Amino acid sequence: MKRARLVPASDRPPLEGVVPAWPGEHVWVDGSATYVRRTPPTSVDAEPALYVHGLGGSSLNWTDLAYLLRDRLDGEAVDLPGFGLSDPARSYAIPAMADRIIRWIEHSGRGPVHLFGNSLGGAITVRVAGTRPDLVRTLTLVSPAMPFMDPRRSMQARLLPLLLVPRVERLAARRLAAISPEVLAQQVMSACFADPTVVPEQRVLEAVAEISRRYEAPWFVDAYLRTLRGLVGSFLRSYLPGPNSMWRVAERITAPTLVITGRQDKLVDVRVAPAVAKLIADSRLLVLDNVGHVAQMECPLLVARAAAHMLDEVSPKAPDTSGELASRPVGTYGDACGAEPPKVVNEAAGAAVTGGPVEPGAFAPTL
Repeated sequence: MKRARLVPASDRPPLEGVVPAWPGEHVWVDGSATYVRRTPPTSVDAEPALYVHGLGGSSLNWTDLAYLLRDRLDGEAVDLPGFGLSDPARSYAIPAMADRIIRWIEHSGRGPVHLFGNSLGGAITVRVAGTRPDLVRTLTLVSPAMPFMDPRRSMQARLLPLLLVPRVERLAARRLAAISPEVLAQQVMSACFADPTVVPEQRVLEAVAEISRRYEAPWFVDAYLRTLRGLVGSFLRSYLPGPNSMWRVAERITAPTLVITGRQDKLVDVRVAPAVAKLIADSRLLVLDNVGHVAQMECPLLVARAAAHMLDEVSPKAPDTSGELASRPVGTYGDACGAEPPKVVNEAAGAAVTGGPVEPGAFAPTL
C-alpha cells in the first residue's frame, strides 16, 4: 500500500454549475431489466468504466465524477437490482449482486473495465475483482462497506435489530410511508455528507424525485432490507474460516486499486479503508478530512484527480507518474461540497485511522 497521488487540478475539467443527470435506458440481461446511465466520452482513446452505487443509492450518485473523467473513461453507471429503475432480484446476497455485475460486463462486451464502487458497491466490486480479475483493469473503492463489527461506528446499527423481526418489511414500509420524500432526502444527506447544507438545490430535487419513485415501487423496502441482511451476513461470514470471506477475496485482487475514505463517514468505520488497502498488493490510499460517506459526490474533483493519476500509472503510454503526493491539504472550496474545504489527511500510508463513536441519527437508508 502507498499514498495516493493526484494529477494537477488543471488536468481535470472544472465543474461549471451543476451537471445534469446522464441519460439512461433499460437493458435486458438474463430476463431482467437493468437501468444504465451512460456518460459519452470526449476522447476516442477513452477506456470502458463501470460505476456501482451503494445501498439505497442509484446511478445518479456518479454524475459528477463521470463528468470529470469523461476524457479518460467511457462510463456506464448501473442501478443495482431493486434500486433506482432496475427490476428486483431473487437474491440480494453479495455474491448474487457481484454475479449480476459480472454478467453485465460480459453482456456489454466491454471488459476489462475500470471498476468503481461506493459503499455496498465497494463490497460488490471487491468480490468482482477478487473472483474475476480478467474483467477488471483498475478498481476504485469509495468508503467500501467491508466488514467491521463495532456497531457504534455506523448509523445503520440501529436498523440491525429490525432484521430479526418477522415480516419486518411491512413495519418498515409503514414507517417509510409516514416520512415525506423531502424529509427523507434530508435525512439521507445528513447521514452521507459531512456537511449536507451545501448540497446544490438540483441535487436535493433529484434525491426527492428518486425517493418518490421508490415509494411507488412495491419491491423497494423488500430489496433494501434483504440487501442489508445480505451485507450483514457477509460481515459475519468474513470472520469464519473459508475462501468466501470478503477479506480473503480482497487479498486475491491483482488490479491496481485506489481506496478512498472520508474521516467524517457516519456509515462505514473509517478504519476499514486502510485495512482494505493493506490487503491489496497494488493499492493506493486516500484519506480525506471534512468528507463523509460519498466522496465522489462531496469532493468529485479530488477523487477524479486521484483516479486520473492511477489511470496514468497503468496507461500504456507511460506518462510522468510523479504527481502530487496526497499528504497535505489540497484544493479549495470549489473542489467539493462542504463548509470546510476537503483535506487530504497528512498521515503515513498504513497508519491507523480512528474515529469516535457515531452519534445516533435519523433513519438513513444508504450504505
